[in-house]
Amino acid sequence: MQKATFAGGCFWCMVTPFDQLPGIGGIVSGYIGGTTPNPTYEEVKKGTTGHVEAVEITFDPELFPYEKLLELYWQQIDPTDAEGQFQDRGAQYRTVIFTHNEKQHDLALQSKKEMEASGRFTKPIVTEIVSASFPFYPAEDYHQDYHKKNPKHYKEDREKSGRDQFINEHWEK
Repeated sequence: MQKATFAGGCFWCMVTPFDQLPGIGGIVSGYIGGTTPNPTYEEVKKGTTGHVEAVEITFDPELFPYEKLLELYWQQIDPTDAEGQFQDRGAQYRTVIFTHNEKQHDLALQSKKEMEASGRFTKPIVTEIVSASFPFYPAEDYHQDYHKKNPKHYKEDREKSGRDQFINEHWEK
């Protein structure tokens, strides 16, 4: 099993696309990239810790290769928005691919180049690719599997965010 870490705005919305796919061993919502040890949701939400909301995915590369994770990741985000994602604004909601080794780094760079060359977006791709050398802090328990624990609120929040409309516009054609 290996780890993949992706920031794509609200971590609640980044769990469901990867949840229950073959080869996915688990998904943890949390915080990465900042300087404050053991940050809380309230601290990260304020944007003062340097962390982003992210998901850490444990996966079996034989069953679900990292390249497939990257492909699915790009389809969940607006890679041209450096100021956050959809209704979630601020650096704590920006898009980042945190790589755990050189192979992941190379594959992430290649996938970003392919995204830029695709012509799918008219604005520049601003998603960062950064080493996962920062500690990953799991979010509070109530954030884990939020879509299962609070399905009504999750669905309402996701609909209100504009994420699904964006995905449909750019990927469902």
